[in-house]
Amino acid sequence: MAGSIHTAPPNTGTVVRGKTLPETLYAACDQYDNPQAFNQPTGGDWTPLSLDSFREQSEEIALGLLDLGLERGDHVALLMESDTYFCLADMGCLIAGLIDVPIYLSHAPEQIQYVIEHSESKALFVSNPDRLEQVAHLLPDLPAVHTVVVAEPEGGVDASDVPDHVELLTLDAVRARGRAATTDQEGDIAALREQIDPLDLATIIYTSGTTGQPKGVMLSHENISFNALTAFSGLTDYEPGADGEVALSFLPLTHIFARALHYGFVAQGTSVYFTHPDNLVEALPKVRPTVFASVPRLLEKVYAGIQKKIMGMTGLQKTIGTWSLGVARQYDMQNPGSIAYALKRTVADTLVFSKWREALGGRLKYAVVGGAALNAELTNVFGAAGITALQGYGLTETSPVIAFNRPERNKPGTVGEPLPGVEVRIADDGEILTRGPHVMAGYYKAEDKTREVLDEAGWFYTGDVGEFDEDGFLRITDRKKDLFKLSTGKYVMPQPIENALGAEPLVEQAVVVGESEKFCAALIFPNEEQLRARAAAMGLDAEGMTLQALIQEPAVVDLYQELVDQAGEGMDHWSTVKRFALVPAALTVESGLLTPTMKVKRPKIREQFASQIKALYSEADDDTARREDDSIIVA
Repeated sequence: MAGSIHTAPPNTGTVVRGKTLPETLYAACDQYDNPQAFNQPTGGDWTPLSLDSFREQSEEIALGLLDLGLERGDHVALLMESDTYFCLADMGCLIAGLIDVPIYLSHAPEQIQYVIEHSESKALFVSNPDRLEQVAHLLPDLPAVHTVVVAEPEGGVDASDVPDHVELLTLDAVRARGRAATTDQEGDIAALREQIDPLDLATIIYTSGTTGQPKGVMLSHENISFNALTAFSGLTDYEPGADGEVALSFLPLTHIFARALHYGFVAQGTSVYFTHPDNLVEALPKVRPTVFASVPRLLEKVYAGIQKKIMGMTGLQKTIGTWSLGVARQYDMQNPGSIAYALKRTVADTLVFSKWREALGGRLKYAVVGGAALNAELTNVFGAAGITALQGYGLTETSPVIAFNRPERNKPGTVGEPLPGVEVRIADDGEILTRGPHVMAGYYKAEDKTREVLDEAGWFYTGDVGEFDEDGFLRITDRKKDLFKLSTGKYVMPQPIENALGAEPLVEQAVVVGESEKFCAALIFPNEEQLRARAAAMGLDAEGMTLQALIQEPAVVDLYQELVDQAGEGMDHWSTVKRFALVPAALTVESGLLTPTMKVKRPKIREQFASQIKALYSEADDDTARREDDSIIVA
């Protein structure tokens, strides 16, 4: 019901307020002894760092930074890989009362310069000499930056490209300086901790944005600690300490999703292994995680890989694989089914599902999923195989969690129920509003933009459109700014169809268009690997043809037409896609068509693919397919 305030149901977590982020570390050190709390990737293995050593090194960094002339409240930029060194730099800043500013590694040089300059950062951490080289040429135009710290010098650093006003140090040198700066480290650290207030700013995270310059989201210690600690309290079967859960961390710590989870892992004394997404296939069987955080795209790729493997099978093996996948697709988490179905599932588990689990390490308890919509079918398919995906929802501005599915209260197709201590309501126009200790302090140096999204009563306007179902679970239906109106006056929500298409293995991305036009159309960017595998199974010369040639094959066009028709089932007729273009291109962060959080930059898409969009609305016979700039237009 629009306007009603929704809160967490009873017994779904405990509200934790009034904590600073360093407190999560110190409480964990008092409670847990974990010699492998942080595991840094080194070649094909990991180098462990104990929880207590992490605390000690963070303290040395804090004292070293202050000895270098930084003062409480100063800003420090982080251009770093998502690993142990990022966590050390971050915690060192927090203990010192400094505010850190993480920078997306995928940012163009001008965006990196903008963030450092706009945030008024006085120091900069970089991971290694390569990252130093990435930013060195910007330093002459950043006079406020007086210190650069290289975390992994890899045999040394070259200061020749660094201007005279900048002092260049290694992380070890900063730690040594911290040790030398005091004769009473314990006392000095206690004094620093005493000065930190839960409402002090901890970090400024610049949101990538689909248009314009990024905005600096100001988050306090309590914003993040409340969010992380309260969310983890809802995971009732989570086992803390060295003998408990094992986490694999591969999402960027520049994003608040991975960052808040990191503090939750610290508070629980959990062993965390860091890796890069490109190394996941190798890391999973070695680490054998019980928990990891993911974006939906990863699970979609796993699902696509399963389907591709089955397509490549022959004989009895293919029959068993196809049958087992069919069993998984019948599964409904809300209604487990009959005894006969349970028996089928047991057989499928023995023959096939156990292999799926093994591919993810063999002991995954749950994957925490955020960042975009997760198709309900995927949640059910993985659920059938004993792989629990817990989808949540939030934004950088909400630290991030607003709502999430708990292990024992998991409803596919929704983002769960509100976090304890969080209020959520649906505005009259369908926009999701939220209020509570998770809401940001505002945008840095942008009071006007803050007022646009945060009202006097404390309600934050998310920009997302959604609804609560009859069971009190939140469902996201679209982004408010993505809604568009056809020339017929009908409003269209593009995301439901985009999400349905994007969940298909043959589709890498889909973008629905139609603003001021008579009907909806779509740009479909094929998944080349999956398409070639499917084409080969259909008897086409998949390896010998270019992608442009492949998407013109009538059988391939028919495949995508079928997917478009399926995606439109149950939708209002004016929201369904009437024409589509198969575009042999990829949307990437590097091309500027996706944000670092993998959101589509619609204005850029419309600009770059203007000719394809124009062709979709040109006069043509209803049953024709034709070429347009190497794309196949299906009209």
